[in-house]
Amino acid sequence: MTAAARGGLPDRRELKERPGALAGTSWNLFTDSSRGTPSFADAAAVVGAARSVQHGEVFGLDYPVDAFAPGMSKARKAPVHTIYANHPAHRDDFLDGFYLQGSTQIDGLRHRRADDVGFYGGVPDDLIQPGTEELGIQVWADKPIVTRGVLVDVAGYLQSQGREVDHSGGQPLPFDLIPRALEAQGAEVSTGDVVMLHTGWAEWFLGLDDARKREQQANGRATGMAQSEELLNWSWNSGVTLLAADNFAVECLPPVPDSPFRQTAPNDRGMMHQEFLAKLGLPLGELWRLGPLARRMRELGQWHALLVVKPLNVTGATGSPANATAIL
Repeated sequence: MTAAARGGLPDRRELKERPGALAGTSWNLFTDSSRGTPSFADAAAVVGAARSVQHGEVFGLDYPVDAFAPGMSKARKAPVHTIYANHPAHRDDFLDGFYLQGSTQIDGLRHRRADDVGFYGGVPDDLIQPGTEELGIQVWADKPIVTRGVLVDVAGYLQSQGREVDHSGGQPLPFDLIPRALEAQGAEVSTGDVVMLHTGWAEWFLGLDDARKREQQANGRATGMAQSEELLNWSWNSGVTLLAADNFAVECLPPVPDSPFRQTAPNDRGMMHQEFLAKLGLPLGELWRLGPLARRMRELGQWHALLVVKPLNVTGATGSPANATAIL
């Protein structure tokens, strides 16, 4: 993907040559500084994405809010759903203890600050608090992300090669699986696309009994993309709007021992979240329900869909259920 295809923006090599705190960031490059890479999903991308609708089939990509309880996170618990009545003809309800990133989610730009340069756009730390608007998830709720979604069937590609993903061991998936799977599918990624990585992890994890889920939580191993400069280069240079996956963190946990981000992201043990969110402004989608969509796309030989992502309109939230819908 050339820089010209992304409105003349610099490629990631050129981003690293920016001066001072701007090095490696997309800060101040978008018209709306709080929107980040969803800016790539402009009016032209919406119109183009609508052409993906050929069959009138609709897929919800969210798991239930309590699906991952227990899950990989030790902190996030299942919400408690209460229904009450003020009189015999009335019913109302609420959720108590609702973690906005407890199930299928999208990470907002205030979800991570970079250890070396801070929050996206240089937003001061003291502005990241309840009720403030800076970098809040509401920017993508007020104007939802509507664009083409391209599914990369990593699990399907490996199966075609006679290989299975070692989910129990938290297998790190090398970047080169993405271009190989795309080539095998006859698919490509264009500026403005949401990329959805199907690894099979969520369906595997949800198939475990509670004891095995807790064992997996305790060992902290989760399948995902290996930390690498190549994945970041490709995501930015391709004009990816959002990178989503059906696993816990998009990237593998724990980070690979040779992660190139161990020095710049010590609090995250070398994870890529800081690079994606705080530096590139590129949101991540986690725990997406991609299995049914992947199987249907495989039947149709169609790997792209019209995709709508509408987070909850919670001012200042760090993340939200994705409320993602794919239309074939």
